[in-house]
Amino acid sequence: MANVPWHEEVVRFVRELVALIPDYEIACEHEHSNCLLVAHRQFKIDGEWWTWIDYGRFQELIQEYEDSGGLKTFSTKDYMAKTPPWAVFGARERGFDPRDTRYQRKSRSKDLSGC
Repeated sequence: MANVPWHEEVVRFVRELVALIPDYEIACEHEHSNCLLVAHRQFKIDGEWWTWIDYGRFQELIQEYEDSGGLKTFSTKDYMAKTPPWAVFGARERGFDPRDTRYQRKSRSKDLSGC
C-alpha cells in the first residue's frame, strides 16, 4: 500500500495524459478504487456522458446478430446508457453510488504495507 498513489495524484497524472490525447476526456471516477475512465468524446452527447452499458439491450442485440447469421450488426451507440450523475468526473460523490453504504476505517494505526 505504501507504493499506491493517492487519488489526487492519479487525477493529476490522468489530466496531464488527457491533455496529450485528442478527442478524449476524463468521463468518470471512482475514488475508492483509485480509478478514472478516459473516454472518447463521441460518448459525450449534448454535454452528458453515456459511458455505461445497457446489458439487457446488449444481450438482445447479440441475439439478433446471431439469429441473422451475422447480417444484423450494431455499434456501441445501440447499447450505451447514460452515466449516472454520481459517477461523472467531478461529482461530489466521486463515484460512490449514494444508495450504497460507505465504510470508513476508524483506525489507520495498523501498518498495511507488509514491511
